[in-house]
Amino acid sequence: MLRAHGQPRFRSSVEDRSPLPKLYFLYHELSEAPSRSPYSLTTKQFHAHASVFAEMRTDRNQCFWPEVTFDDGHSSNLKLALPILREYGLEAMFFITVGWIDRRAGCLGWDDLKILRDGGHQIGSHGWSHAFLTDCRDDQLRREILDSRLMLEDKLGVEIRTMACPGGRFNSRVISACKDAGYLRVYTSVPEPERLSSSFLVGRVNAHPMMRAEDVRELIAPDGKALRNLKRRYRVKAALKSVLTDRVYDALWWKLAGNREVEATDLVADEDSPRN
Repeated sequence: MLRAHGQPRFRSSVEDRSPLPKLYFLYHELSEAPSRSPYSLTTKQFHAHASVFAEMRTDRNQCFWPEVTFDDGHSSNLKLALPILREYGLEAMFFITVGWIDRRAGCLGWDDLKILRDGGHQIGSHGWSHAFLTDCRDDQLRREILDSRLMLEDKLGVEIRTMACPGGRFNSRVISACKDAGYLRVYTSVPEPERLSSSFLVGRVNAHPMMRAEDVRELIAPDGKALRNLKRRYRVKAALKSVLTDRVYDALWWKLAGNREVEATDLVADEDSPRN
């Protein structure tokens, strides 16, 4: 079992001001021009999404409070996303792959993370190497889950109690290890709203480049139809993953992601593919 010892005192996390159950949206990287990456949205697209988020936070007829999260720690999170978040008065959660900090091209450095921290945004762990947690041996799981959290706390001086599962992969063993390591919440890629503010597992909607502002609006709409459809698609994909190896499923996912003619909701259900 993973145990964290000697917990220091840290600055408090961002205050929760949401009056409604939350629906978290998952982003990865932004680009100024369209990219071939199925994980990259343009700044124009993110502007449109952020505008909807800001608008719908003021609409009392909505049933969800939209929240923004970013996984991996791409440098565009600071250079491109942060100015847009500021423009619309949004705070985001940034889940960082710790082993990539200041080491991998195109990724954030420690000084960058301090800017995000000081800007009122939350920092969480996305593991050490972005390994699928369900595939890790006990020693690997400790490094991915516990060591990544302790490193973030040591370098940033803030309490790290949130984890986002790489590739959306989790099981009962991973959940137990995250609890033992001191996390209070684990974010998945299951497209569903937050059930309770005290929930340990929290789902997210993966934002794909084909997701229009209208799609975002429909996902937050009170009737919940779009979100229910997305959850059904997720269940089909989960069943497919259960009978295929990661390598076979990954090949199918990338083929689908490269087809720009498919329906957007086919591609936003979760973060499926390994990120090398």
